[in-house]
Amino acid sequence: MPTIKSFPNFFSQTDLHILQNIATVTDYLNQNYNAKCYIVGGAVRDRVLGHECKDYDIECFGISVDDFERAMEYLGAQGVGKSFFVYKYHDLDISLPRTEKKIAKGHRGFEVSLALEEKEASKRRDFTINALMYDIQNEQILDFWDGLADLDHKVLRVVDEDTFVEDSLRVLRAMQFAARFGFKVEEKSCRLCQSISLDDLPKERVFREFEKMFMGRYLHYGLYYLFGLGIGQQLFDVQIKKNTFIVLSRVLQKNQKNFVEKLRPYYFLFICKEHFPIDIKELLDRLSAPKSYYKKVAESPAPNNVTISFIANLSLKEGIIEYVGNYHTDVITMAKKLDVWDKPFDRGVTPSELMAEGFSGKELGEELDRRTRVKIISLKEK
Repeated sequence: MPTIKSFPNFFSQTDLHILQNIATVTDYLNQNYNAKCYIVGGAVRDRVLGHECKDYDIECFGISVDDFERAMEYLGAQGVGKSFFVYKYHDLDISLPRTEKKIAKGHRGFEVSLALEEKEASKRRDFTINALMYDIQNEQILDFWDGLADLDHKVLRVVDEDTFVEDSLRVLRAMQFAARFGFKVEEKSCRLCQSISLDDLPKERVFREFEKMFMGRYLHYGLYYLFGLGIGQQLFDVQIKKNTFIVLSRVLQKNQKNFVEKLRPYYFLFICKEHFPIDIKELLDRLSAPKSYYKKVAESPAPNNVTISFIANLSLKEGIIEYVGNYHTDVITMAKKLDVWDKPFDRGVTPSELMAEGFSGKELGEELDRRTRVKIISLKEK
């Protein structure tokens, strides 16, 4: 029997438009097919943690495949994974409960069957905190695997070892969940992750999980499990020494409060790049990272020697708020001193003014550079 927890305010933070869509789907399925509908997966976890949720998955029990497909057609839902019984209705994912069995290599190599009851369906989930189910009609959470206790204790624990190992992406999910929520991977689950080969993962799926980790509020946890679960070794042939980990962990924790939200995806790699025994461009290549990562992470200098010249030259085109090294306290102090935090450096002259003086072409650029250097030198002498 599951642990049952009453949760009458589950939808209290839900956008009214999304809530209306949930009501439309669940009321229609219940009234016309007597189907039982649950919110499943991350949405339940997030609401128990007190987080706002925008992505809802609905799982429908007690309805045949044919009736489910007819209902989806009536509602105008689009099939996004029909072989997995998954449909999209606006922002909602609607599906039938299922079990999955690995029959071929790769993330698509699964045989899917319908699950007949709630516990069987929840068993396919990766971690206990993601196996919670919210009974919409009775306003209560069903917990078959002690996920509520694991949420309380901030622990990531595998639901079922046999099904977990069939999807190697789950090792990366452990890393990014740890970074997002500040959870520790339970020891037995950690050893299981270490035993799983990652050589069947497409690069695009790998990057998506890393990007979620980069957005986490506990980046030192992500760093720990990047190497603790063997991910760094398998994907990048990289390991780091204990002392290096300690240094990086402290930097990540200390500077989190200074991160600018729009640059959050880049800080982790930028801070770590000089300490990883792999060229950062090669690492980005292996991740198939977007071009923005090359510009922000690979091409930006580290804030190792923060001088007036360093900050002034960095801010010639844009404010330091756009520089991913802006978490450093010396950078913040110097940028505000020069008044270049959110605007470019004042060169003391504009191209238009130089053109009025008779400069043009190559000479115009050279004179602008010369006067910029003079302005920077004058600041250094103050």
